[in-house]
Amino acid sequence: MSDEQPAKSVLAIGLDPAFVDLSAMPGFTAAMVRAYLESQINRISELGHEVQSCLIDTGETAEQVVEAALRARRFDCVVIGAGLREPQELLLLFEKVLNLVHRLAPRATIAFNSSPTDTAEAAQRWLG
Repeated sequence: MSDEQPAKSVLAIGLDPAFVDLSAMPGFTAAMVRAYLESQINRISELGHEVQSCLIDTGETAEQVVEAALRARRFDCVVIGAGLREPQELLLLFEKVLNLVHRLAPRATIAFNSSPTDTAEAAQRWLG
């Protein structure tokens, strides 16, 4: 009998870098942000968790994309990126995403990163 725990599942919801207002992040480009996000997804996998990235636009299809991801499987943790929480103009979208997670993944813990560089740490806080 193995002592290994089954892999925990993580959904990382974030704003697609193509839609990010980079004026608040001097020196960053959309390609750099995408690379940071991809490296964090890889880190979560390296920590032994199954991870799915869910990048969304600023509203046109965002809810449908998040809902489809949440309905596709059960997640142990949902990380919501800082790009959805910080700009005041995205507050309504953030609330919609948060309420979808609450409704469709009620058993998942919810984590928040503070930048594209600490998504793995945000998930790990709640996955142990």
